Amino acid sequence: MTTEDILKKVRELEIKSKRLTNHLFTGEYHSAFKGRGMSFKEVRDYYAGDDPRFIDWNVSARMGHTFSKVFEEERELTVYLLIDVSASSLFGTFRQNKKDLITEICAVLAFSAIANNDKIGLIFFSDHVEKFIPAKKGRDHVLYMVREMLSFKSRCSQTDVLKALKFLNNTTRHKSIVFVLSDFADAGYHETLRIAAKRHDVVGVQVYDKRDEQLPAVGLMQLRDAETGKMVLLDTSDPYSRSKYSQQFQKILEDAKNSFRKAGADLLQISTGQDYVKLLQQFFIRRA
Repeated sequence: MTTEDILKKVRELEIKSKRLTNHLFTGEYHSAFKGRGMSFKEVRDYYAGDDPRFIDWNVSARMGHTFSKVFEEERELTVYLLIDVSASSLFGTFRQNKKDLITEICAVLAFSAIANNDKIGLIFFSDHVEKFIPAKKGRDHVLYMVREMLSFKSRCSQTDVLKALKFLNNTTRHKSIVFVLSDFADAGYHETLRIAAKRHDVVGVQVYDKRDEQLPAVGLMQLRDAETGKMVLLDTSDPYSRSKYSQQFQKILEDAKNSFRKAGADLLQISTGQDYVKLLQQFFIRRA
């Protein structure tokens, strides 16, 4: 992808993401992710129906009539996107690959965050953390992040979710909203996920392709594992082979579900070509 292509794609994603943010997600995002608490804003005249617990007795005594305290949500949040850039993210057979889907979802989340005056940052990971962009506010910062999402090339092919979560835990002390976007074709991250979910509000987004789920019956196929490079000759006409392939994929989905459930974190599972906008909106509404 040339620099011109990247800039064009960045602009397209900005327009699409802003449209979705303005028309669909602004209220839902705000409601789904709460601020850190309530802070005192001001006092005003007490009106019938106000909570009597919030009467400011000191001010009321000085002024000769009743005043009530007004509080507002401490809204500013920090959002982090943990993005799997391993080789398996480049796979896709239906409209887009997994990396394209992850990039679109992240762009929408990033523009939703800055529309609510939240800070946003990201972590690219494969079998180690490849790039860390600290959280900041503003359109320019989000456009920089989107450019990186489109152009970044991983130096390693394998996945290690555990190392990404450990880096997050060691780097980010304050409670943050954390989206982990991966196919989660990995193991051994469950305990670290549980620790991260105690400190942060963690949401997993598991992306997959329909060919991850089921192979077509087209005879002998030579398949290569994108992450290990291992080659396998598979007879896709054999029902048993196709069944074992599907079972392995279902195990990946179930393992991710169980890991996030046990950690007390949310998990969305989205396929390439699927309407992720509808799924995100339903998720925000459900959380709110």
